[in-house]
Amino acid sequence: MTATRTAALLVAAGSGTRAGGSVPKQYAPLGGKPLIAYAHQAFVSHPGIDAVLTVIGEGQETLLGAAMGAIPFVLGGATRRESVRNGLDALRADGFTRVLIHDAARPFLPARVIDALFGALDACAGAVPALPVADTLVRGEDGGAGDVVPRDQLYRVQTPQAFVFDALLDAHRRWPAEQEATDDAQMLRAAGGQVALVPGDPMLEKITHPADFAAAEARLASTMRVRTATGYDVHRFAEGEELWLGGVRVPHSKGLSGHSDADVALHAITDALLGTIGAGDIGMHFPPSDPQWRGAASARFLEHAASLVAAEGGVLDFIDLTLICEAPKIGPHREAIRTSVAAILGLELGQVSIKATTTERLGFTGRGEGMAAQAVATVRVPARN
Repeated sequence: MTATRTAALLVAAGSGTRAGGSVPKQYAPLGGKPLIAYAHQAFVSHPGIDAVLTVIGEGQETLLGAAMGAIPFVLGGATRRESVRNGLDALRADGFTRVLIHDAARPFLPARVIDALFGALDACAGAVPALPVADTLVRGEDGGAGDVVPRDQLYRVQTPQAFVFDALLDAHRRWPAEQEATDDAQMLRAAGGQVALVPGDPMLEKITHPADFAAAEARLASTMRVRTATGYDVHRFAEGEELWLGGVRVPHSKGLSGHSDADVALHAITDALLGTIGAGDIGMHFPPSDPQWRGAASARFLEHAASLVAAEGGVLDFIDLTLICEAPKIGPHREAIRTSVAAILGLELGQVSIKATTTERLGFTGRGEGMAAQAVATVRVPARN
């Protein structure tokens, strides 16, 4: 028997001009991250999908890299049909038996829809999610309302659409080059393939116009829950060490000694981020006993924690950091530290707060023996988490 292998083709080659904005809509921000990231993450995290290939427009390579990093992609064509065909051609040698075709402009992709599509492919060469038409339909006659159109067998078709890979590729090859298709299911039907309907989902609404972004933000908010966690770290001062705070080298007579570069600020923020997803603490991920972390830049730890939050579908909203010491004075370096933390986490400057205080010469910080830092992170995570 041939093993089932499934690829997801994420179509993101459009210019997105109707949505407005300075970049194509698939790269525009939604809930703190690029629109394209939502559907891509839904595919990557689904256990039934073996590979994800993104189809982008010519000249969009830099936009994709800034939004998603280094992910597999192929250049699309002048039309959606040509873009899908380019994607299929790029995948055809890799032995995939099923393929999902999805519009990046539909960011919210429930796993149950994917599951239903896979189930339908057991009996048909194609399957699409669809919602029954609920509104009254009429024919237009000279600017007025004409006859009512029966709606009992009418559906609104969504994506992703699922297909037996070879059947869809054959349908694309047969389709007349001079004719455009509304979707891939139309092409499969024209080639004689049967297409099943599975229940769609209102979350799969497509973003087309500027107002659709506001509606998408509201849908996103309904699926997210706010989590807040704290982080705390302490390091002692030592002669001959550099003082790193928030990724910034701060001039001082002594530096901090300890794990990695002993950046007490970034360590506290890292623990706070890990706490929002219940992922333990910094020592679990980067043991101080492991020599590979000796002298390492603490930005690596923070980037790792942020990547774990993103992998859970989380959106980082705000970081509040308090540095506790008698010296050095933090004020002259506050904005540099703030800018550094924001850059490491990919946040706007207004999403990072840096404060400093003393302990009125009480305790180890008051005696100048070391520094402490306390951080609070606020994130939004999907309700299922």
